[in-house]
Formats: sequence, structure tokens, C-alpha cells
Amino acid sequence: MTESRTAGAEIDPFLKMLLDAIPMTFTASDGVEVARARLAALKAPPELLPDLRIEDRTIQYGEHDDIPVRIYWPPTAAQDGLPVVVFYHGGGWSLGSLDTHDHVARAHAVGADAIVVSVDYRLAPEHPFPAGVEDCWAALRWVGEHAAEFGGDPNRIAVAGDSAGGNISAVMAQLARDAGAPKLAFQLLWYPSCIGDRSLPSFTQNVSDPILDADVIDAFLAWYIPDLDLSDYTTLPPNLAPGNGELAGLPPAFIGTAEHDPLRDDGARYAELLTAAGVPVEWSNEPTMVHGYASFALVVPAAAEALNRGLAALKKALHP
Repeated sequence: MTESRTAGAEIDPFLKMLLDAIPMTFTASDGVEVARARLAALKAPPELLPDLRIEDRTIQYGEHDDIPVRIYWPPTAAQDGLPVVVFYHGGGWSLGSLDTHDHVARAHAVGADAIVVSVDYRLAPEHPFPAGVEDCWAALRWVGEHAAEFGGDPNRIAVAGDSAGGNISAVMAQLARDAGAPKLAFQLLWYPSCIGDRSLPSFTQNVSDPILDADVIDAFLAWYIPDLDLSDYTTLPPNLAPGNGELAGLPPAFIGTAEHDPLRDDGARYAELLTAAGVPVEWSNEPTMVHGYASFALVVPAAAEALNRGLAALKKALHP
């Protein structure tokens, strides 16, 4: 699959203009609050947001309580039996919130014609791995058992997420398969980290690219997994590096990557592994995009086109 990458394509000029005006890079020494403030400053224009029915709730499942979620209903006449997308936001497992990814969650509700449950899991460094994963798994099981209560179809559930949320979504797909419930219909992984092999070419080729450069990656890893030896990625646990898990029997996937992203080859490699395991996969590498392009879809036409490719696959899977 990797041979189809586009060589020589430049970053979309409109996207580059926006990125040049927004200071997003940081280091671990800057501190997580600086990084969180920079992400929170990226606000979507309110006038561009679709008007949806939205409700904030706090859920509990087993020993995990006080997990905030935000539920979005699509603009459809149907009120019951709708498919459900459980969405996990990105931000290196350390940044992000229901608010920073509100516009992305809305796009999934509209684009997939589905209820979206966005999960506000615990973040590092205050809560390092695997605390966030545990919250996300509890939330997914809660959705599987309570979907009908908010108009969802428990037999049509998908997971979706961007960046760290893509990693978490891939982990959720494996946990759900192993547990036998909820039975997932699809996994939508936006520029995920699934392998953990930093010797892949894109980590060198895109080491200084916008949004996710080497300093930002180092900060995220220092905050999320401060005590884990990363020298041999093949020893990492599957709930951190899902590429090390058993992949047969997973739900179909769409993996979206960006040419100008250190994680490009990580997502491509995971697509190859899934395919080898017999899992149906659509992989789309966006030649003019950078890491995080889904967050710019409201204002960058090329990013919207890229986002819509994944949302179309999600909608097709949930509305067979």
C-alpha cells in the first residue's frame, strides 16, 4: 500500500497560510498547560457550525465514574434506531477536550447521519497511560448497553478518532472484539499512531512539519508514557501500540493519513497489517495535508474534501 504515496506535493497553500499564523509547536519544558492553551485557541467560527441537538452528560460504567460525554444528534427526521459513533478526540493523550473537537464531532454526526458520543477521557501527565484508555473502554461499553435510551441502534456502533483518538479507536476495536461486545461495525482512524516505529521514513522526512514536529512528539510521549522503554516498538502493549495486537476479526476500517505528517507511514503500515489479517481497509493518504487536517475542514476546502472521504466510508458502513 505504501507505494501509492504522492511525492513532491506541497502543503495546500490556504492551509499553510493558516498554519504560518498560528503558533502550535511546543516542547515538554514549556509545560502541558501552554500546549493546552494553544490548542484551545483554535476556535471554529461559530457561524460555520451546523445547528444540532446536543447534550452534555456524565456517565458511569463499573468502577469508572464521572466520565463527561457530549452527545450529538444528526439533523434527521428519524429519532430512534440511529447508528452511533463513539468519538475520541486527539491531542497526544495530553491535550484536547469536548470543546476543542466540538466542530469535528459535529461533522461526524452530519456526515455519517449518526448520533455521535464524544468522550472526555482523562489526560496525561496528570493521568498517564492507561487511565485514558480505561475511560474510553468504559464509555464504549456504556454506549453499547445504553444506546437505545438516546435513540441509538446498539447493533450499528462505530468508533472514530483523530491522532491520539485514532490510536484509542484502534485499541477500542480490539477490546470490543475480544470482549464480544459491543459488536462494532466500523473504525475510522484519522492519522493514528498504531505502530510506534519511529524509524519509519516519514518520521525523518517530516520531522519539522507543522502541527506535529519532533519536539511535540517527544512532549506527548514524555507526558503519556514517562516510564516506558520505547527502544523496541515490538514489545509495546497492544493497548498502546495496537499494531502489536491480534488483528484478525476486527471491523472494517478507513485510515486517513497526511503526506506532510510524521505519522504518515505509521498509519500506512497499520493499514497493511490489517489487510494482511483479512480486515477490509480503505487507506487514503492526502498529498497536500498535514497532521490534524480534520480540525481545519470548516475553513480549508482541501481539508474538507479529505474529511468527507472518511465520513462517506463511515456513513456507508453504518447505513448499508
